[in-house]
Amino acid sequence: MTCHKNGNMLSHMKTTVDLPDDLFIAAKKRAAELRQPLRTLIERGLRAEIGRSASQGRRAKPAKIRWVTVAGGLPAGVDVADRAAMHDWLRQQR
Repeated sequence: MTCHKNGNMLSHMKTTVDLPDDLFIAAKKRAAELRQPLRTLIERGLRAEIGRSASQGRRAKPAKIRWVTVAGGLPAGVDVADRAAMHDWLRQQR
């Protein structure tokens, strides 16, 4: 979302975030140690997290399928390509 001010585009917007008190206090202390505004610390943290998430998404390997098999195979006359015939066979087994 982008804000308009006097016809010019701004590249930021304001928002409200609820943080636990201890996290807020620690963040304020860290920002003071770094001599930067809290918003800069929050922005850097969000950018790092989003960058990490994006890079992990590109490197993630697809889940491998572990096939479970049992001895015996298909019953005689059952064709897995014919769904209707399979359903009929299953109904007959009841």
